[in-house]
Amino acid sequence: MSQPVLQVVVGSTRPGRKGLAVACWVQQLAEAHGGFDVELVDLAEVGLPVFDEPDHPRLQRYTHQHTRDWSAVVSRADAFVFVTPEYNHSFPAALKNALDYLHVEWADKAAALVSYGGVSAGLRAATALKPVLTSLRMVPVVEAATIPFFQQFLTEDGEFVPNDQLAAGGKAMLDELLRLTTALRTLRAAA
Repeated sequence: MSQPVLQVVVGSTRPGRKGLAVACWVQQLAEAHGGFDVELVDLAEVGLPVFDEPDHPRLQRYTHQHTRDWSAVVSRADAFVFVTPEYNHSFPAALKNALDYLHVEWADKAAALVSYGGVSAGLRAATALKPVLTSLRMVPVVEAATIPFFQQFLTEDGEFVPNDQLAAGGKAMLDELLRLTTALRTLRAAA
């Protein structure tokens, strides 16, 4: 059996965002982990408009090419790491929009969260995101990488360089993500 595909999803699309640097670190960490084939998915590049399909996503009757393209991207993944900042005690609208576009494609896949912010480390965003993921039948892992005062880990060049505790937390998150992904892959194959 081939390695599962892990998509690291950059949840922020705003100009000047730092989430891409955090996501690149997660991508490198996941590649070094060795348990996944890793893809970086940048919602700014995906460029979805505000949800514009006439039918409910569970029917998969997509009328727009951007939805069909997004469906193909998400369908090839076995697991996800959502990298999200905290905006006004929640996660970005672009991430919610991207999740709302699809339904079946998300089901029975494991999801991990990497949140970042100031003193809160983006935990309110992660807390708000979990019920959305479970309503789409994803399985959020308990282990997470939460990054307080994330700017301290950014170099002058904008690269994200974590400390040992963040790296260890990220590895534990990926270990659990792989364990659940393996089990859920079997479940999806049986369905």
